[in-house]
Parts: sequence; C-alpha cells; structure tokens
Amino acid sequence: MAATQGILEWTLISECPVPNDVHDLLVEGEEAVAAYKTIRDSAIFTNKRLIVRDAQGFTGKKVEIYSLPYSSINMWSTENAGSFLDVNAEVELWTRAGHIKIHLKKGVDIRKFDKLIAEALL
Repeated sequence: MAATQGILEWTLISECPVPNDVHDLLVEGEEAVAAYKTIRDSAIFTNKRLIVRDAQGFTGKKVEIYSLPYSSINMWSTENAGSFLDVNAEVELWTRAGHIKIHLKKGVDIRKFDKLIAEALL
C-alpha cells in the first residue's frame, strides 16, 4: 500500500452522527464512540480503532476504508489553531504503518479530539 509510505492526510470538517452503515463494519464488542465528517465521507472513532471511509471517483460509489487499530499508534501530537490566518488545528499520529496527519477545520474541538485519542490509548 503505497499511501502509507509517505504521510497520509485527512481533513475533518465537523462532528456528525455516527453513520448507520458503520455498524456493519464493527466486530463483536466494538462500539462507535464519535464520528466526524470528512470532505466526502466520515471518520469514526470506536472503542478499538479509527475507521476512515474515503469515497473515491466521480460518483463516490467506490469507497476505500482505512482501519487504524489504536494498538498501532506509537505517539500523537495535537496543535490548536493559531490566530487569524491559522484557522485549522492539526493532529499527527505516528504509527507502525507510517505517519498520519489529520487537519481539523474551525469548529472541531481539538481538546475533545485529543481526549478521544488519549482515552483509546491510555
């Protein structure tokens, strides 16, 4: 998978309800905790992993699903938005699969997001 050799990047726009069809992806004992809207789909935090659904192509019918088990995350950092020109917060995850950068648009609570990661990993 070539995408994990460099930096994988996602942009989360806002918190949203957990999509109904996500429940088909969950294993026994796994529960969806929170969901965020991405540019074309969603990212879902469960009690076991982060699932990112990425609609592809012109129609969006082709969907790639990334599943990041929390056990593969070695370290993370969060950076809140700065001033007038710096409106996005950022989260970086260092994993066994590579480096992942998550951009959080204005309105997404970086500290709540940080707490979701901490509760999953610690």
